[in-house]
Amino acid sequence: MSFLKKYSSIILTLVSVVLYFLFAYTTERTEFNKLLFLWIGLFISYFFILRSKQLSFTYLAGIAILFRLIFFFAIPNLSQDFYRFIWDGRMIFEGLNPYLSLPQTFIEQHNYPINQATELYEGMGALNGSHYTNYPPINQLCFLIAALFAKNSIIGSVVVMRVLIILADIGILHFGKKLLERLQLPIKNIFWYILNPFVIIELTGNLHFEPVMLFFLIWAIYKLYQQKWFWSAVLLACSISVKLIPFLFLPLFFQCFVKSDVSVFKGVRKLTLFYLVVISTVVLLFIPFYTSELVSNYMNSVGLWFRNFEFNASFYYVAREIGYLFRGYNEIAIIGKTIPILTILFLLTLTFFRRNKSIKQLIVSMLFALSFYYFFTTTMHPWYIATLLILSVFTQYRYTVLWSLVVILSYQAYANSPWKENLWFVALEYVLLYSFLIWELGIKKPTQY
Repeated sequence: MSFLKKYSSIILTLVSVVLYFLFAYTTERTEFNKLLFLWIGLFISYFFILRSKQLSFTYLAGIAILFRLIFFFAIPNLSQDFYRFIWDGRMIFEGLNPYLSLPQTFIEQHNYPINQATELYEGMGALNGSHYTNYPPINQLCFLIAALFAKNSIIGSVVVMRVLIILADIGILHFGKKLLERLQLPIKNIFWYILNPFVIIELTGNLHFEPVMLFFLIWAIYKLYQQKWFWSAVLLACSISVKLIPFLFLPLFFQCFVKSDVSVFKGVRKLTLFYLVVISTVVLLFIPFYTSELVSNYMNSVGLWFRNFEFNASFYYVAREIGYLFRGYNEIAIIGKTIPILTILFLLTLTFFRRNKSIKQLIVSMLFALSFYYFFTTTMHPWYIATLLILSVFTQYRYTVLWSLVVILSYQAYANSPWKENLWFVALEYVLLYSFLIWELGIKKPTQY
């Protein structure tokens, strides 16, 4: 027993290495039972590693990087999106605007504008290939970098993109630690994100670019804490230019600028300038791609998430079933339009009726705002949870960690051919999540840091 206690952390690290290797190189998303076994095993190791008080910050940071490097040469096995990333990057490399054309059109016309066009189209799938790209310009820059270094190799492009994602996570570790120190919170909180198996598998392993977005977001919040609002605005714009979701947070900055202890006029003026810098920077980043068709194509693609797509939803599925009972058909077109309205109303409530003057309060409002949106959305892909997870690091709430564990239940849909969701698994996911959330919000005593 003394041997196991002394070397338990090393044993858990070695077990994690083996499980990550099996996940990266021997597992398909259709193998749900295997996915579940490896996922739970990794989370058990993760929780025990985080519980150890003897492990240094350096050791934890080191194994976080080690676990990511295991995936270095692995082809993503839970998502096909990376094929579209490579397609877009090579389109730009060839001097073509990825926002103006569909991969499907090129393939149907037997016109192959980039290397390995057929393989990439088959990999991304007909559904992805039939829609205009919706990835913002800094995300496209990441795809272009992959094309610059590996225009003829899919695995080469995967490696380049994975390096960018790992570097972004290292940046999150750096600025996350600094922000935790400034907020007088335990610096090891950052490992709820950095060491989380969900983050390592879904982001590093499957090449979702949330880490790049979150790197800029955490850096922006850190700069705001330093009262360097101009650079905070520029960095926030860069975050938006990777993934659009940080746009949701813009109203919440109101109280950070318009405070009772300073002139309201000065506060509103500074807030207006902050918003102008954010919007101007985003527009400038889109300018290299601008044509008269860009806006309509882009908005049409983004609108699909509200009008057409359904996956792993929560309250939306309940509303959908009610619609079936009363109307006899799926009312996503109506419900999808309601979701943004509800989200805006909730955002305004947080903006004007909840205290957001301090950075801690601002981050909690960001967490609640995005959680509300995800609870009501029609499409909740697992990797979306990453933003909630990093925000929760700076709060007392840990329901996001539980969600990162139970979200694996959504992958049961891929065990069916063709894929089909089992709503009992979706229900179990959200029953566990909401039960824990209710406990954290209403029963658990607040954590004192």
